[in-house]
Amino acid sequence: MSFETILTADLIDQHTGDGFWRGRVITDWLDEVADAAPDKIAFVDAHRTITYADLRDEVDRCALGLLELGVAPGDVVSFQLPNWIEWVVVHYAASRIGAVSNPLIPIYREREVGFMIALAESKVLVIPTSFRGFDYPQMYADMADRIPTVEHTLVVGDSYDEFMATPWEERRDRRELAALRPDANEVSLLIFTSGTTGEPKGVMHTHNTLTAANLPLPDRLSITSDDVFHIASTLAHLTGFLYGARLNVQNGATCVLQDVWDAENFCALVAEHSITYTSAATPFLHDLIDAKGLATHDVSSLRLFCCMGAPIPRAVVATARAKLPSLVVLGGWGQTENALVTLGIPDDPDDKVINTDGYPWPGMEIRTVDLDGAPTLPDVEGRLQVRGPSLFVGYLHRIAKTLEEFDGSWFDTGDLGSIDGDGYLKIAGRTKDVIIRGGENIPVAFVENVFYEHPKIAKVAVVGVPDPRLQERACACVVLKDEFVADGFAFEEMTAYLKSKGLAKHYWPERLEVLETLPTTASGKIQKFALRKQVVE
Repeated sequence: MSFETILTADLIDQHTGDGFWRGRVITDWLDEVADAAPDKIAFVDAHRTITYADLRDEVDRCALGLLELGVAPGDVVSFQLPNWIEWVVVHYAASRIGAVSNPLIPIYREREVGFMIALAESKVLVIPTSFRGFDYPQMYADMADRIPTVEHTLVVGDSYDEFMATPWEERRDRRELAALRPDANEVSLLIFTSGTTGEPKGVMHTHNTLTAANLPLPDRLSITSDDVFHIASTLAHLTGFLYGARLNVQNGATCVLQDVWDAENFCALVAEHSITYTSAATPFLHDLIDAKGLATHDVSSLRLFCCMGAPIPRAVVATARAKLPSLVVLGGWGQTENALVTLGIPDDPDDKVINTDGYPWPGMEIRTVDLDGAPTLPDVEGRLQVRGPSLFVGYLHRIAKTLEEFDGSWFDTGDLGSIDGDGYLKIAGRTKDVIIRGGENIPVAFVENVFYEHPKIAKVAVVGVPDPRLQERACACVVLKDEFVADGFAFEEMTAYLKSKGLAKHYWPERLEVLETLPTTASGKIQKFALRKQVVE
C-alpha cells in the first residue's frame, strides 16, 4: 500500500538537524542490545520470559515467515493480541521488513475491527485463540467477507505457533532482512484513534516520530538499563506501545507485561521483578494505593508512576506519598496523534504535580489560541495546539481531513487548556466530542450512530458524567419515536442491542435516560453542556 502523508523534505531536514530524528528504527536497538547483552531479560509476560538474544531470533524468524506469506514493505499487518510477548514479536518483525504494524485493542469487536482492517487493507492478521473468555477466531470467521484483503490469519495457540515453529531459514536466508531495513521516514505504525465524526481515524506514524517520543525520557526521568519497566495499559494504545513495547528496548532494560490489570497482582509483580517504573491511566494509581498487597509485598523498588489521560486528584497524590514515600508520581499529556507532549519533572513542587499536566517534552512545542487563532496570554484558556518531532504524519486516506486539523504547522488538538508563566500545561476540557473513561477514549459520534440504527430511537445524545475514579462515565440520553413511547426503552434492552451490533463493551453507556426532548439551540443543534448539567443534577 502507498501512504499519502503530510511529511515534507523541510520537516525532515528540520527535525534531523535538531537531533530529534536520528534515522533509526526500533530493530536497530534490538540488534545492539542482543549483541551486547544477549542473556539479559527483554520481556516477561503471564506465560513466559524471553532474553534479548531469543527475542531477536523470534523476530527474525517471524519476519522471514511474513515474507514467505507474501508480506512486502508497505503492507499492513494487523494484530489483536493482549499484552503478550507474541505482540512484541509481530510488531518488531513487521518493522524489520518495512511492513506497517496495525495493533488492535483486544476489547474491540466486529463493528470496530471490521472498519479498521478494511480501511487498512491488511494482508495478515494475528489473533489469540481466546482471551478473557472471548472467541476471536469465531468473530473473524463471521466477518470474513468484510475484510477481503486479509490473506492469512494466524492464531496464537494454533496456526501462529506452527508458523513460528517452521525453520524459515531453510526456505529463506536471514541475509534478506538487512536489505529490507526501512527508511526511518517511512510509515511504521497505523493506529486508530476514537473518531469524533462517526468513525475511527487511522493515525500514521513513521519510525522517526515514534523513536523521537522515547529518546528524551532517560534524561527527564533518570532511566538506565538497570530499570525494570511495567505496562498494564494495552500495547495497542500509544501509551502501551511506546512505554511497554519499545521503551525498554531503546534503553536495554527489562519490561514486565501485564495482560489484565489487577492491583494485587501488580504488587506481586513489583516484588518479584523489582519493577521501578510504570505508565498508566490515573485510575490505576487509585487502585494501587487501595491495594491490600501494599502491606504484604515489598514494593519499595517502585520509584516512578507516570499518569496519563486524566488529572491526578490531590487526595490521590497525598495518599500515594503516605503509603509509598519513595514513589514519584508525575502527570503527563499526549494523544495518539502526537505521542507524549508534556510530562512532569521528578522534583516538581506539589502545585505543579497536582494542578498541571506537565512540562513540554524536548522538541515538542505547545501554544493556546483564542477563537480567532491569536495566541493567548499565560494562564488564559484557549484552544491547545502542538507541533514537534513526535507529531503524526496524517490520517490514512484522509489527507484533506488531516490538513483541516492544522493551523499552519500547528496541530489543533481539540483540547482546551492554559499554559502558566513557567510553561506548564493545564488541560481544561475538550472542543471535540470525546468522553474519557479511565484514560480510554469513547468516540461519542461513533456510539450515537449505532443508537440511531435502533428502530425505536428518534434522537440520542451520549454525554459524560463525572466519576471520582474513572473521571467520566457515559450516559445515553434518548428520545423515542412517538409510536414506541408507550413501550419504553429499558437499560437491559439497550445493552442487548449494543451487543447485537458488535459494539465493544467498553463503549456501552453505563447509564440510560429516556427523555421527552433534548435541549437544543435555535438551529436545532443539541446543547450537550445543558444536557450534561441536566443529567448530573
